[in-house]
Amino acid sequence: MSVPLLKIGVVLSTMAMITNWMSQTLPSLVGLNTTKLTAAQGGYPDRSIGVLPANPEESWQVYSSAQDSEGRCVCTVVAPQQTMCSRDARTKQLRQLLEKVQNMTQSIQVLDQRTQRDLQYVVKMEDQLRGLETKFRQVEENHKQNIAKQYKAIKAKMAELRPLIPVLEEYKADARLVQQFKEEVQNLTASLGLLQQEMGAYDYDDLHSRVVSLEERLRACMQKLGHWQKEALSDLATHPDNYTSMQTDAGLSKNQQHQTIACGKLTGISDAITIKTSGSRFGSWMTDPLAPEGDTRVWYMDGYHNNRFVREYKSMADFMMSDNFTSHRLPHPWSGTGQVVYNGSIYFNKFQSNMIIKFDFKTSTISKSQRLDNAGYSNTYHYAWGGHSDIDLMVDEGGLWAVYATNQNAGNIVISKLHPITLHIIQTWMTNHPRRSAGESFMICGTLYVTNGYSGGTKVYYAYHTNSSMYEYIDIVLQNKYSHISMLDYNPRDRALYAWNNGHQVLYNVTLFHVIRSEQL
Repeated sequence: MSVPLLKIGVVLSTMAMITNWMSQTLPSLVGLNTTKLTAAQGGYPDRSIGVLPANPEESWQVYSSAQDSEGRCVCTVVAPQQTMCSRDARTKQLRQLLEKVQNMTQSIQVLDQRTQRDLQYVVKMEDQLRGLETKFRQVEENHKQNIAKQYKAIKAKMAELRPLIPVLEEYKADARLVQQFKEEVQNLTASLGLLQQEMGAYDYDDLHSRVVSLEERLRACMQKLGHWQKEALSDLATHPDNYTSMQTDAGLSKNQQHQTIACGKLTGISDAITIKTSGSRFGSWMTDPLAPEGDTRVWYMDGYHNNRFVREYKSMADFMMSDNFTSHRLPHPWSGTGQVVYNGSIYFNKFQSNMIIKFDFKTSTISKSQRLDNAGYSNTYHYAWGGHSDIDLMVDEGGLWAVYATNQNAGNIVISKLHPITLHIIQTWMTNHPRRSAGESFMICGTLYVTNGYSGGTKVYYAYHTNSSMYEYIDIVLQNKYSHISMLDYNPRDRALYAWNNGHQVLYNVTLFHVIRSEQL
């Protein structure tokens, strides 16, 4: 039931009770014995009560109305003329009745005020109940949403944890292996204890002296190995045929020959060491790995095409500290940045051709030229950075190499071992690595190492081993300090990488893993 209907019902019920009481009580109090009903103004029935005698001037008349136009209860009493004194007792009763009616009217007004105040409270309470009901609904909806979110979160966690089940199974298996290893170690400890008891006669000083002696022998072997390596490199450059014959007589195949010169596998590259800042964005610089002892001349070639002047600096110190140089003019411009100086001559690719030229610095003449059959040129199969870098010449412990690509190998890298005097191809290897996807490459101990790019984050990630004709993917970080590498070559004498990095000439030291067998000592 709404609040306005509740209000009307309370007021009507109260007025009906009062009217009923007055209609039954007033006649008995004043001796009234007749009742008549008249219609009052406004269409509401009024109850009129008269007293005997019938003359209205001698009687009291009481008019009671159920409610007025404003909904209040109204009672009207008409007293007789003041000259009528024969009914003083009844006059006194009527006055008392009038006072009671007035008191009742006041009480009804007070009751109505209280009703209005209570009605306001009820209205406020109804609003609060509605708001509370809305909040309950929101709480219920939020609770359902929270349960759904929690369920999804738990489901996601379960999905993340599910792949760990096989890992836990592996851990269980590993735990069993660890237990087995623990038992084996315990057995080994017992065996070592027995061995220690048997070897108790050996003195600590004796064992220490034996260790020192072995270290001295190892140091001497390493010195001899380095001296023999220099002699072997020099002999390889001057008499390659004799070197090949010597290795064949020793029972080594051609693929194993280059391993005999203290070779190893690349395991690390140092941070870049900036030697100088000069030239354009592209170029090459190098030293001769077969130069005589004390010869530290630096060769410098700026640009990658349409240039034929080579700078010669007397030493690395002159190159770093001054611009004093001697200029050599080549008979033809070079192409790319894949030139190399080897045993007093420079080997380069003639511009817009697949011709390889050997130029002797002493005589300033071309001592040999040879076409590299099927090799792409003029930006056909270049490195990722472009620059007419189709043919890259390089040197390692095994001699002279050419790295290029052909149509026959679908644009993938081709490696050819070259005779340093005749420039004839000794042997060729076909790889599966696209030439244009390579940033740069270099040879170390017969293995071609390829970088993944030339700018930004750079690393050596591909290696092709010519001794086994196998390749592998590796991950060796190469610091690209100046964000653009256009030349990267290995020098076997310095055990270092020479690089041209965006107008900066830098060096990288390399770490090679080399195993010395006992029969080599």
